[in-house]
Amino acid sequence: MAGKAVMHAVQYDSYGGGVAGLKHVEVPVPTPNKDEALLKVEAASINPIDWKLQKGMLRPFLPRKFPFIPASDVAGEVIGLGSEVKNFKVGDKVVAVLSGGGLAEFAVAKESLTVARPQEVSAAEGAGIPCAGLSAHQALTQSLGVKLDGSGQQKNILITAASGAVGLYAVQLAKLGNTHVTATCGARNIELVKSLGADEVLDYKTPDGAALKSPSGRKYDAVINCVTGIPWSTFEPNLGTTGKVIDFNPSPRVLLTFAWKKLTFSKKQLVPFSVSPKGENLDFLVKLVKEGKLKTVIDSKHSLSKAEDAWAKSISGRATGKIIVEP
Repeated sequence: MAGKAVMHAVQYDSYGGGVAGLKHVEVPVPTPNKDEALLKVEAASINPIDWKLQKGMLRPFLPRKFPFIPASDVAGEVIGLGSEVKNFKVGDKVVAVLSGGGLAEFAVAKESLTVARPQEVSAAEGAGIPCAGLSAHQALTQSLGVKLDGSGQQKNILITAASGAVGLYAVQLAKLGNTHVTATCGARNIELVKSLGADEVLDYKTPDGAALKSPSGRKYDAVINCVTGIPWSTFEPNLGTTGKVIDFNPSPRVLLTFAWKKLTFSKKQLVPFSVSPKGENLDFLVKLVKEGKLKTVIDSKHSLSKAEDAWAKSISGRATGKIIVEP
């Protein structure tokens, strides 16, 4: 560290403000707690949750305090260790899930949410995985019971906004299981989504795409819904008798529908989704990338000094894949 006690970081001081609310600052390099590693950040990725937190989506719970350095997904090199860290040494390359702090030159990560990054996986590819990859993995394996070794009964799955960060991982992971994947996206991304394994792809702006109708006439056992604003009445006729919609953007309306379906003992269910990151699942995904079975699709790369561009790109909702920031 040779006397370098401060680092460049990007933070915001209050709720709201969007891109204009971001400030470039020099702040002290964080000190790891006993169960944490200090990382030199090589890449971080921006997720929609980052600017939604800034907007105040989870106020007053998150962020816990201001000023706040956003971004939870990073890849980097271990340069310092807390006294109880056993599985890493200085010099190790890793991928980690943070509780914020990623838009900086250095960050601290809990050992339990840090995994080794093999040399076959670049920093940008690794940083893209945590939030979006873990969400897709958890939705498929836990919420829907898809076995990623290809065993288990075949399921018909619909993935909406399949060219977004979660959607692109969800399509690839679903195809490792015994699934038939129907996907929706914009016209310009149809070939990309097909190339990642989707069996049929709908342009969401066409009548069939808007109605979520499977071109092969299938009913869906499950929907991974990454879009806001699709009403239950659009999903319902396309679902099999015990079809489930896993909703990634639970609005008040979604929560009401969820409660109503539970109260009426409906076999068709709407389930609000929230991810709970686990180190072993992150390790599993990083290994899939190493083996070439999972790809991180990168939309764009931005330097930390131009983090506002990455923030604006994410807010626009026009990204195809992951938005990466590199110090």
